[in-house]
Amino acid sequence: MCQHRPECPSAESNDREAAVPVARHPEQGWSLLCNGVLLFDDTGELLPDGRVIAPRRQPALAAG
Repeated sequence: MCQHRPECPSAESNDREAAVPVARHPEQGWSLLCNGVLLFDDTGELLPDGRVIAPRRQPALAAG
């Protein structure tokens, strides 16, 4: 799918988020990467095969 040189990381790669965005919709909170991954602003991902990668947010600290 990727036409870049060097080629972007595949959707199965651990560094898949380093792929080049081909469509950005910040008003909706997502970007489509050239490897077919939908990357959401909350760091969640939807892979081309339908797998979901949960957001990797840090837990909020309780005010003490």
